[in-house]
Amino acid sequence: MSTNPCRWGILGAANIARKNWKAIRLAGNATLTAVASRDKSRAKAWIEECQSECPFPTPPAATDYDELLQRGDVDAVYIPLPTGIRRDWVVKAAEAKKHVLCEKPCGSNAAEVRDMLAACTAQGVQFMDGVMFMHSKRLPLLRNTLDDGETVGTIHRISSQFSFAANDEFLQNNIRIDPHLEPLGALGDLGWYNIRFSLFAMNYVVPAKVCGRLLKVNAAGVPLEFSGELFWASGASASFYCSFTTELQQWAHISGTRGSIWVPDFVLPFYGCESQFLADRPVFNVSGTRYHWESHPRRFAVAEYSDGSPDAQETNMIRTFSHLVTTHTRDPFWPEVALKTQTVLDACLASARSGERIVELT
Repeated sequence: MSTNPCRWGILGAANIARKNWKAIRLAGNATLTAVASRDKSRAKAWIEECQSECPFPTPPAATDYDELLQRGDVDAVYIPLPTGIRRDWVVKAAEAKKHVLCEKPCGSNAAEVRDMLAACTAQGVQFMDGVMFMHSKRLPLLRNTLDDGETVGTIHRISSQFSFAANDEFLQNNIRIDPHLEPLGALGDLGWYNIRFSLFAMNYVVPAKVCGRLLKVNAAGVPLEFSGELFWASGASASFYCSFTTELQQWAHISGTRGSIWVPDFVLPFYGCESQFLADRPVFNVSGTRYHWESHPRRFAVAEYSDGSPDAQETNMIRTFSHLVTTHTRDPFWPEVALKTQTVLDACLASARSGERIVELT
């Protein structure tokens, strides 16, 4: 542990926060100093549950969110609060001079995200969205492979799917289908990853235009199943599908002029000690009566445990953020890419709600 670790507070006892609790414990340059929930007793119970598996010197339960933000022993906050109320708490955190790691989708719309970023910029604090796969050691290897000019060539098409088949309890009671708490539904919860991966593949160039389709909504109009198309000025395009009603899948495929890359688990790597992807350049050999369709796959991998370890992507995320805080460094990439993701998402939803018309972005 660094002699001057980044001191974290967690604003909200969401399930995903348990993963980042452990990541803070494993990061090596971070510690947890406070947790707040809607009431102090809930925060205490949540702390006890996490402590039983991954103990810290017991962090206190703050009386409420405001008390946590006023603490002098908190440098950064992780905010997994519902999207519908997130903007106000991000702004309050920035005004309290706390650096902000924000769950995704960052806001209900891009205007909210701009408010968040303006507050963070005004106070000189770092903002980052909680997209863990951005911190995987696999991503630089994938970037180098895409950029080598040979494996894929010029990218023409990106496809991805992130889905899981929720049970009836989820579809009736989970906050992710509540129009006030999570108005973006599956598009915000899952589609954020699809869009971010497509932006990554295209070196974060925003598409020129998009089209979206609401395939399934609940009675309140929250997206349960969504598909989108992104179109770049270069001629490249991307399709994505996200759903709360289709079996679990987290795959992405990138095709170009010379080959393709398949990532079967782009959000959370399959359980194990490596994260990997496959590149292929099939050959179709025709000679006389022989029609041979040949696959020539190459496997690329990095040593990296999937979760819950010192080199897992969520731990790298906390480590990277903590380093920015403790070295008094601000990285503008993270707020910029969060806003780009939200802007593309908004345009896809606007398209879907206007009869699937093409929406242009500038």
